[in-house]
Amino acid sequence: MIEVIKSKLHCVRVTEADLNYMGSITIDEDLMDAANMIAGEKVHIVDNNNGERFETYIIKGERGSGKICLNGAAARKVQVGDIVIIMSYAMMDFEEAKTFKPTIVFPDSTTNKLVK
Repeated sequence: MIEVIKSKLHCVRVTEADLNYMGSITIDEDLMDAANMIAGEKVHIVDNNNGERFETYIIKGERGSGKICLNGAAARKVQVGDIVIIMSYAMMDFEEAKTFKPTIVFPDSTTNKLVK
């Protein structure tokens, strides 16, 4: 078995940071669907502005809102307006991994809306 990138939201803007919420990242459900991500899924977050790298899990945000909100302790790792990359991974057989194609989404980094 090998772990490979499954899904990626490339360069989305943090819209909120809520220190008082009990952990996770809230992601607009449209973005989740486009990236083939689900609520509760473990994700790796990379902040392009400050170099922070951390893991958390997804909760659904309002569809069409463009919301990217870091909650709880993760809120201390970002600033509103930072550009982040959100990635999830999957375990699969080595041979399957050779031909697997991840879902990579490039939303508009100003609005976090899907680009058509």
